[in-house]
Amino acid sequence: MPKIVTLTMNPAVDISWEVQDVVPTRKLRSSGGVVYPGGGGINVSHVISVLGGESKAIFTRAGIVGTLLAELLDDYAIDRRVIGVSGTTRLSATVYECSTEDEYRVTPPGPKLTENEWQAFVGAVAETECDYLVCSGSVPEGAPNDIYARITATAKANGTKVILDASGRPLIEALKEGVYLVKPNLRELEHLVGRKAPTPELQEQIARQIVDEGRAEVVALTLGPQGALLVWKDGMRRVPSPDVEKKSAVGAGSSFVAGLVFALSEGRSLEDGLLLAVACGAAALITPGTEMVRRADADRLYEELVESERASA
Repeated sequence: MPKIVTLTMNPAVDISWEVQDVVPTRKLRSSGGVVYPGGGGINVSHVISVLGGESKAIFTRAGIVGTLLAELLDDYAIDRRVIGVSGTTRLSATVYECSTEDEYRVTPPGPKLTENEWQAFVGAVAETECDYLVCSGSVPEGAPNDIYARITATAKANGTKVILDASGRPLIEALKEGVYLVKPNLRELEHLVGRKAPTPELQEQIARQIVDEGRAEVVALTLGPQGALLVWKDGMRRVPSPDVEKKSAVGAGSSFVAGLVFALSEGRSLEDGLLLAVACGAAALITPGTEMVRRADADRLYEELVESERASA
């Protein structure tokens, strides 16, 4: 039985280019282009593989891009369950402008699912036994807003802990069902409660409220350069992000989730999992374009955070 299963309803093939300047009309002479498998849960499985762990990925595949996605995943030896759907898997693009260091990200909507296709996800979860189910990424058109809530209820009936990284209405509906861990960023947290949270005190208050109301046992709030806040019933921790040279923000949130769930699957504490999660999120910033995390970067940043914690104790 796999300890970790990831769920990606709207995966993508991600391609990235570097150009000197982004200008209209002219041909943009670029680097050769780098292609990676993408989508929230797939990114989580990818980073878990880089960290030396194992997971099973459940995802859709549609058309020729979906075939390419499956072939790209072969490079990471990730176990999978593929749900075939109509249409075409997303092809997303990232363009890095060298002259300004700006990053442009193009993300199409992906295929529209039929009821039978999105119901197949609920059925796949019902047939899956694991310790942690990571639901990550956007919900494709055609699926109901409460799809993550339905999946969460099904997983909980199997004794599985659900980790949710989503936004908008699917996030709101899933929290009504109650998940083990939710990972919003600040914008998503503010949208969730309908008010701004610019100060650490307000962030902690809102996260504590979510836990106290039973919508999540753990809230992992990512705060970009300010690091992350972790709140659970018996504690709270805030960890600053390491100072790194940012090349691309693509996949930083998924990398954070991967580090956290990987640590928890190994029986490590929430506090230690937060350190690895922050290290992985920062490691994703170092890599260009759609590349995820390099193991050496994640290990180095994790050790730096551990040493910093010891020094401040």
